[in-house]
Amino acid sequence: MGFDLLLSAGGSSQLDQLISAFKHNPTFMVMNMCTSAIVLTVTIERFHFQLTRYRVNSKEFFAQIKKLVLAGNIDRAIKLCEAGNYPVLQLVKAGLTQANQGEEKIDAALSEKLSELKPEAEKRVGALWSLANIATLIGLLGTVFGLISTFAAIARPDLSQADKQSLLANGIAEAMYNTALGLGIAVSCMIFHILLHTRAKAIQHDLESVMERTFNLLTIDRSS
Repeated sequence: MGFDLLLSAGGSSQLDQLISAFKHNPTFMVMNMCTSAIVLTVTIERFHFQLTRYRVNSKEFFAQIKKLVLAGNIDRAIKLCEAGNYPVLQLVKAGLTQANQGEEKIDAALSEKLSELKPEAEKRVGALWSLANIATLIGLLGTVFGLISTFAAIARPDLSQADKQSLLANGIAEAMYNTALGLGIAVSCMIFHILLHTRAKAIQHDLESVMERTFNLLTIDRSS
């Protein structure tokens, strides 16, 4: 994830510098690589969850439920909701099971189920923003420690001027690679966060809409 940004503009020499920097002090790069692995795991899991658990077309499904309810087939409507373990189906079922218990119980059942389902859509998405900050700070720590060790090394009196220049160049390269890796991971985290957060909000809005339509169906449309 972060290495693509590092290597996009360079060739074999840049790759050699990166490998050299990694061998010299891999601590912070390894930490950021672990952070990158966590980011990828969270992102893939969340995308998979959102795309599989919320693949039901709520409008088409609710149209079928409405026909059954208006025809007085509440039991068949409940069985239709039991066809899969999808949040939209669970929400509608919560209202249908209280269909003959009055408005207050219908509203309470729908509200309770909605409060359970809404957080699931955005679960762990917020962690990506924290991981972006962590990756940035790890990269900066690697930069600072790299510069400290570099300046300490070139201060040695037993080194020639050429050796000092080589140490300085390699040390600065190591520091900048740490910064670039951290920032690359952070940018990726922010992009994934925006995509997942936007989709989660749309899902939550859809659930709220389904709840309202279910309540109206059971309390207004059914009695008219």
